[in-house]
Amino acid sequence: MKKYILLMFTAISFAFMGCENETEPGGTAVEKMAGDWWVTVDVIDNGVNVGDSGVGHILMYTYNTSSNTSTEMWIDDDKHFWDYKAKVNVDYNNRTFSTTDFVDNMKYESKVKVLDGKVMEGVAKTPSGMAADSIVYFIQFDDDDDKYTYKVSGFRRTGFPADDF
Repeated sequence: MKKYILLMFTAISFAFMGCENETEPGGTAVEKMAGDWWVTVDVIDNGVNVGDSGVGHILMYTYNTSSNTSTEMWIDDDKHFWDYKAKVNVDYNNRTFSTTDFVDNMKYESKVKVLDGKVMEGVAKTPSGMAADSIVYFIQFDDDDDKYTYKVSGFRRTGFPADDF
């Protein structure tokens, strides 16, 4: 008898748990600018593009900060180029980002400056020919002996193997 009562209470418990309201997950405050990006890095010397940096296609990331506001986000190359992670200012309506000066690199003791960053919806072409969002920005490093500016540009990762490098 105890076994049947226990089974009845267990069944009732599951019935009540099934009645909970489900909530829809929301996006982040910078969701249209956040993502994984396939990018290349060009070297800019005294305003002249002198060519590819030699790192090929690399993955870098943009994502919201813990405060989840539309006025800031992280950019992060996850050790693929210079090993940087920096918090940048965002103008979400115009899909632009930058820093006002050199800011702390959260990866190690150095500073980075991000200039003229922009995310443009649907203007890039992936290797498979699909339209994708584009990202472009310029970055400087205070520990770069050559004092170059680097142009980082590419497209949002689609997740399709044909578009990965």
